[in-house]
Amino acid sequence: MDKKTTHFGYHEVAEDDKAKKVAGVFSSVADRYDLMNDLMSAGLHRLWKRFAVEMSGVRKAGRVLDVAGGTGDLSSLFASRVGDSGEVWLTDINREMLARGRDRLINAGYVMPALQCDAERLPLPDNYFDCAIVGFGLRNMTHKDRALAEMLRVVRPGGRVLVLEFSQVWQPLRPAYDAYSFKLLPLLGKLVTGDADSYRYLVESIRKHPGQAELKQMMEQAGCARVEYYNLTAGVVALHVGHKF
Repeated sequence: MDKKTTHFGYHEVAEDDKAKKVAGVFSSVADRYDLMNDLMSAGLHRLWKRFAVEMSGVRKAGRVLDVAGGTGDLSSLFASRVGDSGEVWLTDINREMLARGRDRLINAGYVMPALQCDAERLPLPDNYFDCAIVGFGLRNMTHKDRALAEMLRVVRPGGRVLVLEFSQVWQPLRPAYDAYSFKLLPLLGKLVTGDADSYRYLVESIRKHPGQAELKQMMEQAGCARVEYYNLTAGVVALHVGHKF
């Protein structure tokens, strides 16, 4: 019986191998991940993340699940929002990214659960969180539909599922965006992290990720209701918001 395959950037790999390959990418870049985010986006990623927090509907004493939360940017923003009476859970499948996120949060004065787990099989109870969010992580998952269904499962009725992810840029900007992505970013990755290949994969993974309308449909198929999306920076990034009824 032939093995099922999936994409790893522009390459086809066995489904069972993708998670290991993605883990290798993020283990390689973990130490310079935050610096590269600032350089690649000219700091705009911070505004995108703040917008997502504002659209989450989370209030003081709320409960938030940060899926594939990596180095903890979103967790930190949510921790400030929910206060001491709330809960924010930082999760990631990659040990190096999670450790960096945990340490950054502790240094900022936030003590919260940091759980290494697979987003496609969350070891968490049903109907517990007010919001589950994945920021720039969904495109790296082998079975995106399973991850979305899991996020919806752990959110309470009335809660929200948010996906903040790179998307399809406005058509007139695509030639310039492609030149920046395929030529400058790998070079920047090589200079800053010593790893051009990982950033070449990250660029390719963006191009393989579903566009705005397709991701909206995927979230609806996973059970999310009233899914809306917001294009940020001409569609370089989109925020999708789904509800659980």
